[in-house]
Amino acid sequence: MAIDTKNYKLLIIEDNPGDFALIEDFLFEEIDAPQIRHCFDFEAAREVLSKETFDIVLLDLTLPDKTGEELIASVIALIGTSPLIVLTGYTDIDFSVKSLSMGVADYLLKDDLTPMALYKSILYSIERKKKIIELQLSEKHSSNLFNFSPLPMWVMDIETMKFLDVNQATVSHYGFSYDEFSIMTLKDIRPPQEIPHLLEGLAKARINPTEIAKEVYIHKKKSGELFNVKIQVSPIEHKGRYANLVIATDITEQLKHVKAIEEQNKRLKEISWIQSHIIRAPLCRIMGLIPLLEDNNVEDKREILAFILSSAYELDDVIRKITDKSNLSNFEEPDTTEQQ
Repeated sequence: MAIDTKNYKLLIIEDNPGDFALIEDFLFEEIDAPQIRHCFDFEAAREVLSKETFDIVLLDLTLPDKTGEELIASVIALIGTSPLIVLTGYTDIDFSVKSLSMGVADYLLKDDLTPMALYKSILYSIERKKKIIELQLSEKHSSNLFNFSPLPMWVMDIETMKFLDVNQATVSHYGFSYDEFSIMTLKDIRPPQEIPHLLEGLAKARINPTEIAKEVYIHKKKSGELFNVKIQVSPIEHKGRYANLVIATDITEQLKHVKAIEEQNKRLKEISWIQSHIIRAPLCRIMGLIPLLEDNNVEDKREILAFILSSAYELDDVIRKITDKSNLSNFEEPDTTEQQ
């Protein structure tokens, strides 16, 4: 195997000069030019770590000024994102498992150490730490998208319909607190008559999550106010449980605008019909009577003028009705406080 030419920066915290020399030799067998810093005790390491960062930290479990679990916790608190490998002469399986749960990347016995075993541990620990950091950043990003979304979002247990988590927008929009949501189910944000619709929607979502987005649902706030929502559902795994991530969009105002536009269109159609039918009758009469006035043989022009005036009044009345129907006040949004 070719020697590794990457520029590794390592900190070795080891009080035994012989063990340090052996570890150093092992490193140079596998790595071309490792940058090695050596500290004999915890205080010296604390001073170095306050100023520098390292690709990897190798730690002897027994130092003159600190040992064991306390030593591990203290070093982990100082190294930031650097992986920590513990080197020890003690074969305590229980403690090794516990140290790994504390955040140690690997736990190696000095008696079993070889150049290749140490090198592989360093590589794996560095790569594992990178993946952990990437995962943490991804989870943080997802968490931010969830918590800072302006739309109500929640995580729901598929089987029980319980809320597993809700974002701040859900709390603000629905009026329930986080603690209240923690003991609630989806049924608690639906009016009783909507429960069958809820169960039907969940059944559809289990087969095809996109189907539920085609429906409009009625939800209920803590105040009792009802409002219309569109739902988007995405299956996820939440803390080891199968769940649904739900996004709820309040479309109440949108439906009000649609209804208002429909009412306006209805009035406009009425106006159009009046213009094309009713207004033509008096207009046609006027247009038919005017030529008679030009005929000198017509004896009773006064009667013709009376007919024209009567038609003009009729036309004026029709125009007034059109004006009333087209008045802006008649185009205000209808009162939709009562939910369907």
